Amino acid sequence: MQKFEQLEYGKYYHIYNRGINSCDIFNDAENFSFFLKLYDNYLSCIADTFAWVLMQNHFHFLIKIKEENEFINNVIISPDRVQNPVRAVGNPSLQFSKLFNSYVQAFNKRNNRHGSLFERPFKRKMIDNENYLKQVLLYIHNNPVHHGFCEHPMDYPWSSYLSCISLKQTKLQRDIVIGWFDDLGNFKQNHNSKIDIINIEKILEL
Repeated sequence: MQKFEQLEYGKYYHIYNRGINSCDIFNDAENFSFFLKLYDNYLSCIADTFAWVLMQNHFHFLIKIKEENEFINNVIISPDRVQNPVRAVGNPSLQFSKLFNSYVQAFNKRNNRHGSLFERPFKRKMIDNENYLKQVLLYIHNNPVHHGFCEHPMDYPWSSYLSCISLKQTKLQRDIVIGWFDDLGNFKQNHNSKIDIINIEKILEL
């Protein structure tokens, strides 16, 4: 059985997972939106987000776990609108477990199913250099293109690409992301270029 290390403070990670036996984990726009809402509620207190994509049966996130002294006492709004104070100090993986458990409970109830939905444990790979960060980000944004959902990342609504090129307020670490590519023009150019997804998967050991 593969073992996964605990998430460390101050480290960058590629977080990803899929449905059990590659089953669908998102059925419609409401599922996508609800998952993102839960992600914000449970994860914004313990991690900064640089890129994400939600696909029909899997997802990817590029994040940095905050330093321990950056963790805050966060008030999470549960689906029934009850406010539950949550202290986000300790094991960051616990916040991911809360996210997934909350989503699965709601998904199962809505779809009259029971049992697990996601593969366990969720996958995580530490990232230790800027080139690797850029490769992961390009891989994430081009996932919908690779799987035939669109011809360009800007045509897919459930990823962080549109937030990166927008001027609208966002919790995404947009300025830092654009800085990795020097400027917005180069960011777009890198996404306009044909991406060798298969080769990137080998580099990322996916």
